[in-house]
Amino acid sequence: MTQGGRAVTSGNVLENTVEGALLGHRYIQVGANLPKKQRLGCLVSSNTVLKQYAKQVYIGKGIYGSDIYVDFYIMGVPSLPSGLIIECKWQQTSGSVDEKLPYLNLNIDNCYPTQAIVLIDGGGMKPQAISWLKTQVGLNTNLLAVQDLKSFFIWANNNL
Repeated sequence: MTQGGRAVTSGNVLENTVEGALLGHRYIQVGANLPKKQRLGCLVSSNTVLKQYAKQVYIGKGIYGSDIYVDFYIMGVPSLPSGLIIECKWQQTSGSVDEKLPYLNLNIDNCYPTQAIVLIDGGGMKPQAISWLKTQVGLNTNLLAVQDLKSFFIWANNNL
């Protein structure tokens, strides 16, 4: 398998793990049978808590004017009535994902319709890159947290 193929597989494993956490907290997936650009419309915002999520959701245009798709868009988080986006970044060997973090941060700050958590794990990303992104929490009004898998599970158990 190529390095790129391994990266995609590893990223899918992280996304599947996040999905398992959502399912464990009784969230239901919506829009899986629809094109990515129509999935956001399936999520229902209401006063009653409907625990639902969609994967690979189109949310609009990014800072470069290109389409943005997020890994998870979640509705029904009690403390976040406008929803939550989760972005998953896995890197187990040195590479370029950490160089993409400023771009991700700018998109979250300027283009995301709600708050986001960036889930970073794998041990291959530069610690300085992760530290820098963590400094953006609070400066970037939509960046709620930067977490590894363990801290995400703790957060999910307390907030989902």
